[in-house]
Amino acid sequence: MRLSKKERQKQLLKTIKENPFVTDEELAEQFKVSVQTIRLDRLELSIPELRERIKHVAEKRFADEVRSLPIDEVIGEMIDVQLDHSAISIFDVKKEHVFKRNQIARGHHLFAQANSLAVAVIDDELALTAKATIHFTRPVKEGERVVAKAKVLDVQNKKDRTIVEVNSYVGKELVFKGEFEMFRSKIAEKDETQ
Repeated sequence: MRLSKKERQKQLLKTIKENPFVTDEELAEQFKVSVQTIRLDRLELSIPELRERIKHVAEKRFADEVRSLPIDEVIGEMIDVQLDHSAISIFDVKKEHVFKRNQIARGHHLFAQANSLAVAVIDDELALTAKATIHFTRPVKEGERVVAKAKVLDVQNKKDRTIVEVNSYVGKELVFKGEFEMFRSKIAEKDETQ
């Protein structure tokens, strides 16, 4: 049974409040209406589109946490960070990110997402990529969403280096993996004072 417009909009508000990362397509399926109906409901309720909701949540949540670069310089939208431990970002591949002839994402966009996430996860004011070993495991197409997951493997591999592994997925399929050796100033300073 379909809900009335008023009840649907009430439920829509509740659903988005509980999960700001839900897509219009998922909402349309949940409420058994068209994507256009969801977009009109959002417009009437002054609820921004997914990208803006993610950006707002990330800026509010991570602006004070991420120290190594401004949050708006992270490629993709950061949705989680635990400094010196792990981080997650999402990147929606659009027309401007792909080659015109085959709609495959340009590799530098996937690299930039992973690299900026590796920088952002470092709990230091200065974090730079010293070395990266990367592998593209399958092409990413226009319209796909890439979820990058960074994990800090070794904080004190060398006195001023941290190893960060980043794996990027489309759905459950691995599309990119990289190991980033990050230079950081904090560990070097601690060692010098001891």
